[in-house]
Amino acid sequence: KMATVSLGFNIDSPRWDQSTFVGRLKHFLNITDPRTVLVPEEELDWAKALVEGCRAGLVPPGSTQEQLLYAKKLYDSAFHPDSGEKMNLIGRMSFQVPGGMAITGFMLQFYRTVPAVVFWQWVNQSFNAFVNYTNRNAASPISLRQIGVAYVTATSTALATAVGLNLYTKRAPPLLARWVPFAAVAAANCVNIPMMRQQEIINGITVTDENNNELGRSRRAAVKGIAQVVFSRITMAAPGMIILPVIMERLEKFTFMQRIRVLHGPLQVLLCGGFLLFMVPAACALFPQRCSLALADLEPELRDSIVAKHGDKVPYVYFNKGL
Repeated sequence: KMATVSLGFNIDSPRWDQSTFVGRLKHFLNITDPRTVLVPEEELDWAKALVEGCRAGLVPPGSTQEQLLYAKKLYDSAFHPDSGEKMNLIGRMSFQVPGGMAITGFMLQFYRTVPAVVFWQWVNQSFNAFVNYTNRNAASPISLRQIGVAYVTATSTALATAVGLNLYTKRAPPLLARWVPFAAVAAANCVNIPMMRQQEIINGITVTDENNNELGRSRRAAVKGIAQVVFSRITMAAPGMIILPVIMERLEKFTFMQRIRVLHGPLQVLLCGGFLLFMVPAACALFPQRCSLALADLEPELRDSIVAKHGDKVPYVYFNKGL
């Protein structure tokens, strides 16, 4: 038997004000919680069933609001907001802390030799490809060929930047060489994300009015959303990859640190985890997930079409920018 949800409760209504940075930060602290990657598949499926049942106005008798909110947390962490499909584990934003801390920590540790730079940049770009594909706007399909081109292009960009700067900084101060991995990551993000989501730029993405009524497809909306995602990803990596090298540079001057060189890698991994634990939700919260674009900024043909149908009743259009 099923029971009707209590009046006034909307499971899709944000718990925090998404028009403010603090509200979005609380939201993303909730859904990027790395502990959710340990939740069994059966529990994720239970969460999806409960959320979908609640949307239909029915929940199992005796369900509490806390249970519904926990189910929504699991659902948001593991299922794509556009398609409702379960996302691969590696690509979920909740995996950014455990996955990112390991890769970033070792990139910062093994930056001196070309083979190490090549290997860890390749690992990082493979990880980024999973994340970018998983968090794309699912309404814009991408072919395997396009995925391959995006992956190869971004990896080549990262490797060229890292190896080139690594050779260039051989005679530079040691700290400057430690910042090479961040330069490579930033450059690759500027290529990887737009390439992985190129279909959105080519064909546009679906835009809606404030009531989610579809209005058409916009390439300009896609460009705005992808640009915000690129900026967020670079911001996500910046503190750990810029501040941590300074910390390690100072620590390695102490005698006790010189005695435990074998622990430098694990230490950097743990410190990276500390940075990412806050920076993943903070970077995701920089811009609203439901992005908006003024009608005047749309392509002329789409703008004219909307004005012809709705007059001046649609001053802004809305779309999912992805993560």
